[in-house]
Amino acid sequence: MKPKPQPATPHPFVTVPMREPQPQKPQLPYKGFFLMLTSRFPDLKNKLVQAGMHEQPVEYVAAACSVAALLSILLLAITYWIFLSLSISSLWLLPLIPVYLVLMFFYAMAFPTVKMRQRAQLIDQELVFAGRHMQISIKAGVPLFNALLGISRDYGEVSVEFNKIVEKVTLGVSINVALSEAAAQNPSQYFRRLVLQLSSSITSGSDLEKGLQAVLDQISREQAIALKSYGQKLNPLVMFFMIFGVIMPSLGVAFAIILLSFIGGGQVSITPPMLAAVLALLAIVQFLFLGAVESSRPRFDIL
Repeated sequence: MKPKPQPATPHPFVTVPMREPQPQKPQLPYKGFFLMLTSRFPDLKNKLVQAGMHEQPVEYVAAACSVAALLSILLLAITYWIFLSLSISSLWLLPLIPVYLVLMFFYAMAFPTVKMRQRAQLIDQELVFAGRHMQISIKAGVPLFNALLGISRDYGEVSVEFNKIVEKVTLGVSINVALSEAAAQNPSQYFRRLVLQLSSSITSGSDLEKGLQAVLDQISREQAIALKSYGQKLNPLVMFFMIFGVIMPSLGVAFAIILLSFIGGGQVSITPPMLAAVLALLAIVQFLFLGAVESSRPRFDIL
């Protein structure tokens, strides 16, 4: 009679790895409402990927609603203080509540676009220099993977993007697939053009160095044109700033004091809350002007 087989026991010196339970994410309240809002923004997922943000679209919409509620409360408090100083009834705050909520929600939803443009500017700043480095390496006979590895450091945000391609190729992804994925997930049109040129040169078997030189020359010319257009755009911006940020506030307050002294007979005058409102408006104009200049300024140099 054959003995029954005994179950295998692990060796006393061999530890069997235990699978740790994965922590479950808490259920998102009002998920149906947030899903409905997310469907109104079909390109939000692509914007989050290109902005380097790892949130899911539904989670980001929920966070945007929370931020909109907090900012609306802050704006309502500031508006209440202004109405109180001007002796305006606080009932006028009621129609402002939905207006503030909608405006602050769209303000929060615009953050991925702003972050995406900032990443694109950082990539464009060093792209031509990294591309010239890669072109020289390929011209010297270095393989494409080694050339990509050589620019995966010392070039800021461009090195981060090329390092992602190197990591994917090291893990077994074909270089064409890695280049195509990098182009789809990148906000910079110059970077996409460069990477797609490399991918098409590999697919067609053409000369990598000549194709790379052609696309880099074109990018350099376009960046030079962008710098010239920025210089032409700066002159009217400075003129509008001088009018609305310097001349109108100073002369406007002076003329208002003179007119009110003649019209009101000394009984109507500019109160400190009015001057505070003018100062706040002037600060907003200054902030908008600096933001417009900073956002339109190209962040790259020309070789």
